[in-house]
Order: sequence, then C-alpha cells, then structure tokens
Amino acid sequence: MTAASSPRFADALAAGTLVLDGGLSNQLEAAGHDLGDELWSARLLAERPEAVTEAHLAYFAAGADVAITASYQATFEGFARRGTGRREAARLLALSVELARGAARRARAAGTARPLWVAASAGPYGAMLADGSEYRGRYGRSVDELERFHRPRLEVLAAAGPDVLALETVPDAEEAAALLRAARGLGVPAWLSYTVEGRRTRAGQPLEEAFAVAAGADEVIAVGVNCCAPRDARYAVETAARVTGKPVVAYPNSGEVWDTRARAWKGPSTFTAEQVRSWREAGARLVGGCCRVGPRTIASVADALRPA
Repeated sequence: MTAASSPRFADALAAGTLVLDGGLSNQLEAAGHDLGDELWSARLLAERPEAVTEAHLAYFAAGADVAITASYQATFEGFARRGTGRREAARLLALSVELARGAARRARAAGTARPLWVAASAGPYGAMLADGSEYRGRYGRSVDELERFHRPRLEVLAAAGPDVLALETVPDAEEAAALLRAARGLGVPAWLSYTVEGRRTRAGQPLEEAFAVAAGADEVIAVGVNCCAPRDARYAVETAARVTGKPVVAYPNSGEVWDTRARAWKGPSTFTAEQVRSWREAGARLVGGCCRVGPRTIASVADALRPA
C-alpha cells in the first residue's frame, strides 16, 4: 500500500471505531528482549526485526486493527550516536513500516478478514534525548528548530507507505505546531496525540489551547492523547472533540506508575473496558493502549467496541 492510498484510512475512521494495538515495548520485553538502551525498541529494527513482526502479530491476533511501528525512538540523530549512518538509518525507519505491513499480511493469511492498518510512529524530540524530557517538553528549542528535526524522518516514514503518521506522546503544544508543519505536504494523513496530566499537557498548557493547534490542520484526521493515566483520558477526549471537531484518538497507559528509583512499574492496572466505552461515547474513534497494555487488554478493548 502506498501513500497515495492513505485516504482509505480516513474513510475507515469515518465509518466506525478502530482498535489500536498496545505497548510494543512491553510485548517485546515479554518475549525476552532487552530494551535497556537509548534506542529502546528501535534497536531491534537492526538486531532482531523478526521480533518486531511477531509483536505486531500478537496485537493483530488480539483484535487490533492498527499496528503502530517501532519507530517512536528511531531518529537520524539517535542512530548516529550508535555509529549508524544516515543511509542505514533511513533504511531502518522504512523497515519499521515494512515489518508492520508484513505482520498484517501474515495475519490476513492466517484468516483475519478485517482490514488492517499501519501507523508510522514519530515520537517527540525528547524521545531522542532519552532523558525523560519527552514527559516535560520545553527543550529550549524553537518551533523552527523542532520542525527541522522532525521533517527528515517524517519524509522517510511517509515514503515507506504507511496509512497514517502517528505523531505521538507530544508533551508540548509548541512541539505539536512544529510536527504539524513538518508533516505538511507529505501526502499521508496524521493523528496528533499529546501526553497529558490532568487537564494540561505535560508542559503545562491547558488542553483547550493544545488541541486548538490542530483544529485547522487538514492533514490531521484525529487528535487526542496517549501515554497518560486512564483516568485522564475522558476529559481529554471530550475536549479534543469539542475544540477540533475531529475524531479523537485515545490510548493511555495501564495506570501503573513508573518508579524511577526502583526502575520498576508499581501499583495496579486501572485500564478497564468500561472506560473504553466511555471514551467512545465522548468521541474517541481510535482506541487502544500504550505502556504496559498488552494483547490481553487489547482483546478486551476489541470486545468492548465491536458488536457481538
């Protein structure tokens, strides 16, 4: 499927709710892969690409309609720190789309009849820094500088032919503006999703202001949140729908909390099927999970959103 066919994804979104996958990293870790370096899951694009395909397959088998690629932390700058040149980095970025597309083909060959889609992930500038600033924003970079950072990899991802670009885990409305400028004219629709806390972005902007950045962007076919607590999703969904008039995307974390000192997840999961139905009622049309949300939970999401 090429970028020229990507409007089909917008048509599918208009026709009903699509189920997103869950956390790619936790699925890879559950399969025994060590992601403890700055490239995170993107390292496996070079070292174990078949593992990425298997992780996508697990989510398709669970009922996901959309696979989000392993390119969240894949950037030219991040690969360069590992000694990977631009040509090879571009190949790995494109490979992330090809692996997800290959998983969709295998799922259909195994009997999956529903349409399956590929979203090319582009994380924030802070993901490349790998220092936690993706949850703070305010990097000291101008919108122009951030646009110049994001544009080259978005060009490579778009050329690889995904159905949609996932501009995700964005902590700051200024970076959102840069991403939207960088995605302009690429011929592939995009969704924009912020990481939030309460009623504000992680950088502290009110969600009304943050979502308004995307209201007039023709390339953006959905707006919402990801990588946040489930309890924060409902207000964000309602606000995004009201401010933008666009379909809303919602894929929060499990509700567990990362303990930076212990370097471990603490507390119970609070992600429930009842919440999922509430998000759809509020305007969500792309619904799934992020960190610590695995195939079993995505199966419950699919059950909650699809007719029996």
